[in-house]
This record gives sequence, structure tokens and C-alpha cells, in this order.
Amino acid sequence: MDDCLFCKIARGVVPSRKIFEDGELFAFHDVAPQAPVHFLVIPKRHIANVMEAGGADEALLGRLLGTAASLAKELGLEEGGGRFVVNCKADGGQTVDHLHIHVLGGRSLRWPPG
Repeated sequence: MDDCLFCKIARGVVPSRKIFEDGELFAFHDVAPQAPVHFLVIPKRHIANVMEAGGADEALLGRLLGTAASLAKELGLEEGGGRFVVNCKADGGQTVDHLHIHVLGGRSLRWPPG
């Protein structure tokens, strides 16, 4: 999508602090981190949210989560762990209509949040 912020980030039109990129996925540091480690992993192909993903996207969804886990380990979260968050639509707190996983860690995180 031409006007999607995360599509623009994945294309390099909007700058980001890139962590990882391959043919399908892009990961970058959050611009307003809520923990010492806070990054997002997105598919390069526009999918609005997890509920819009279909059966043909199952492998991509698996790669999305697996890549998030691998990057979390690389960024120092293996021992203490972290939180993996997928917000979906307005009631779920999604503010950018492009599927993404937030990964947060580096400190103790409370539940429920907020």
C-alpha cells in the first residue's frame, strides 16, 4: 500500500533503525520504546492485521514469529525472556494497519499491562 507507514519503512522510504531484512520480513527498533529492548517485525507484503491473514499466509506467520524469537535472542533476551505482542484492530490497540509483532524485554514486564 502506498500510504501505509510500515510499507514505507520496509521499502526504505521512511527511515528506521533496521535490525533485520530478508525477502519477506523486515525488523526495526520502535521509535518510542517501552522497554530497553523494543522492536517490531513486519511482513514486507501488506497484510492489515492477523485476522486478515489467510491459510496461504501460515508459513509467513510462522516465519514472522520465529524471526522475532531469533532476533530477541540476538538482542539479549534469551535468559530473561520478553513479551511478544500482536495487536489487532482498534479494540486490540493496533495503531498502524499493517501486521506486526512487538518484542519487548530487558526489564520485568507486568501483566496485565497499563
